[in-house]
Amino acid sequence: MTKPDDTIRVLIPLKIRKKNGRPKIMPPADYRPSEDQTQDPHILRAIGRAWGWRRRMDAGEFSTIQELAEAVGLAERHVSRQLRLAYLAPEVLKRLTCGREPSAVSLYDLGFLAGEPWQEQMKQALEEAAP
Repeated sequence: MTKPDDTIRVLIPLKIRKKNGRPKIMPPADYRPSEDQTQDPHILRAIGRAWGWRRRMDAGEFSTIQELAEAVGLAERHVSRQLRLAYLAPEVLKRLTCGREPSAVSLYDLGFLAGEPWQEQMKQALEEAAP
């Protein structure tokens, strides 16, 4: 048992570097990511952002996409494209966020896929991901 004045020091070999002007924590050179983490971080970030924007619009914080785009400092066209991801079929979202296989659908394609009916979304997303 440790005493209140004892100090425990944990060293984790990480480096902080700037990437695209932002600090990024870099793992050690010999680090290999686990095989079960295959989700594309760009897709996950875009889906999360889209759901956040959708909630803000549903709450009445913004009445138009133009107002939202101005508030977040992005182009209206970009916000409109990204916002579509909040309307993907639940099964497609589950596969993209919780699936253990890499997604064969690009972020660009997902924007167009979101405009399709849910059954069509599932069929296209599953067909493209199948070998």
